[in-house]
Amino acid sequence: MNGFIEWLENMNEKDSKVRAVLRRSLAFDPGQFAPAYPYVEPFLKDEENFWRRDMFYLVAGLWASHWRFGRGGVPLKFGKSCAVYQVASGSTSMERRFITLLDADTDQLPHRLRQMVALLKEQTIDFGDLLNSLLYWNDDHKRTQNSWARDFYRTLDLEMTTNPNNDKEISK
Repeated sequence: MNGFIEWLENMNEKDSKVRAVLRRSLAFDPGQFAPAYPYVEPFLKDEENFWRRDMFYLVAGLWASHWRFGRGGVPLKFGKSCAVYQVASGSTSMERRFITLLDADTDQLPHRLRQMVALLKEQTIDFGDLLNSLLYWNDDHKRTQNSWARDFYRTLDLEMTTNPNNDKEISK
């Protein structure tokens, strides 16, 4: 587990209002909800990079919103979580939503991620890996987006290979 997520889990054990405050922070731009500062700033210390700071606040809020769901089980990387959701639900719109997320610019990203995490409430998400991935979202080679796409499509392909009689529609 990522050190930041462990930090949040430990804070949550001491004070259950942590989750409520961080969930509320999702209604604001990342890092703009002052009541969330006591729960994120001590971990960030001297971090000056605005993108990194925003991603820590965003993931903290996403973690808090998802905390009551997806407990137990092995945490999955984000792309794989999306694929598992698509297979389990038979959703025909998940792939389109996923591609829209992969194409999101920095302004759209928080909103699109909030929507996706809300859909994935039954999935166990690896929030440490999510944070690490988001820190490189703006990479010129789109390594994060490519990694998520590989995880998504490989998981779908594996499901179709291992369960060829799966009658749930998976859009291509």
